[in-house]
Amino acid sequence: MLRFLSGFSLLVPRFPSSRLLSPAIAVALLGAATAASAQSLPPPVVGALRVAHIPQQNVGVLVLDADTGKRALAAVNVTQPFNPASVMKLVTTDAALELLGPTYSWKTQAYIDGALDQGVLNGDLIIKGGGDPKLVMENFWLFLRQLRARGVKDIRGNLVLDRSYFAESTYDPSQFDGDPQKPYNAGPDALLINYKTLAFRFEPNPAAGTVSVTMDPPLAGYAITPPRLSQEPCGDWQGKLMLSNEATSAAFNGSFSADCGPKVWYVHPYRMSSAQYAGAMFAQMWADLGGSFSGRVVNGLVTPSARLMAESQSPTLPEVIRDINKYSNNVMARQVLLTLAAEMSGQAGDTVGGARVVRSWLSDKGLDTSGLAIENGAGLSRIERVTPALLAGMLAQAYRSPLMPEYVSSMPLVGYDGTMRRRLKTQSVAGQAHIKTGTLNDVRSIAGFVQAASGKSYVVVFLINHQNAPSGQKAQDALLQWVYENG
Repeated sequence: MLRFLSGFSLLVPRFPSSRLLSPAIAVALLGAATAASAQSLPPPVVGALRVAHIPQQNVGVLVLDADTGKRALAAVNVTQPFNPASVMKLVTTDAALELLGPTYSWKTQAYIDGALDQGVLNGDLIIKGGGDPKLVMENFWLFLRQLRARGVKDIRGNLVLDRSYFAESTYDPSQFDGDPQKPYNAGPDALLINYKTLAFRFEPNPAAGTVSVTMDPPLAGYAITPPRLSQEPCGDWQGKLMLSNEATSAAFNGSFSADCGPKVWYVHPYRMSSAQYAGAMFAQMWADLGGSFSGRVVNGLVTPSARLMAESQSPTLPEVIRDINKYSNNVMARQVLLTLAAEMSGQAGDTVGGARVVRSWLSDKGLDTSGLAIENGAGLSRIERVTPALLAGMLAQAYRSPLMPEYVSSMPLVGYDGTMRRRLKTQSVAGQAHIKTGTLNDVRSIAGFVQAASGKSYVVVFLINHQNAPSGQKAQDALLQWVYENG
């Protein structure tokens, strides 16, 4: 059952909150949760689950009136904890919007420690990371361009990377699924540049019998060995490339078919440290901007004598969470959780601190967090858990918040964009629901909002944890369509 707590949070939001439950709403949500045994799933959903061979004991469903929270259209296993996969991002991003505020942005700063004379810096350049989840290569180039405009050209000292905004930690990119070169397995970093990902672009040239390989972002000293050109069917073109992913090179020891045409492969260079990646990217871009650099790349801190020379500011939080929720960006979600920890504690951010902030924020809303488990806030986890009651209760409050437009618009629009762009395209619910999806091998989850044909809005949560979960998508789609028609 939902447990409603009195009292106020020790965490002080940066944006005024109107989400604390009134007694009437608290009672209404409690009634919705306890009515689980009296509710049944709509016949189309029951039929789809039966076809998929998924028992109802392995699903959690809760549909609430978003405007009042007083009526549950469907409720099954609402207090049972489920792995939500990427639907967990809804919890992290909602907490961030309320606690950090809709105008929050991240800063990356450049300092010099030494004498600058006619373009020559006799000292160190220090770049301090502020946890920016969206410091893509274009923005990093503009950041360096500021330094050149301020007269810095020849750097005679070291490049010092201050990554102290997040706590030091050991991160294993292979831990989740044993495939560390997948971009979603990149870890968080206070100076995360371009998601620490490489984009390899393959262009076959049948006339010359070669394959051209280019890479973004360009990295100084990074060698690429192209594959040989083949005439076989394209098929599993990535597997056929036989990539050897090293710290300073990428060797494609296999083949690339002329039949494939141009292709792009996004790869996490997991054998490179974050400092190596940032340093190589800096060295190449700095040279391209006409600068020179002869020092080393080291980790360190901004010194008391350093002077601020340039600053890059990220897009505001609503734009960042839009990328996180629409496209399910895992490393960006991790960055947000660690930012919550750093901002609310004033200390280096870590996952334990971020989870503590989110749990306290939810408890202050009167929501029972006993079934909640947060490992990284992104849902790329085997151990994260949330109950349908907690998730639906949070979403119902978010819908009545002044921040509702920013939050709802961050979710995929059914049938149109994000991870829902190919689902329900020909159904009448298309364009009438904002739904976040979650996917793991044995998990299929959806949560968000449906505007029914009646004009009423509903919170919808549907979590499946079962080995046949991939076949459960039809049941989830059936629920969304049913809510649209019958809500």
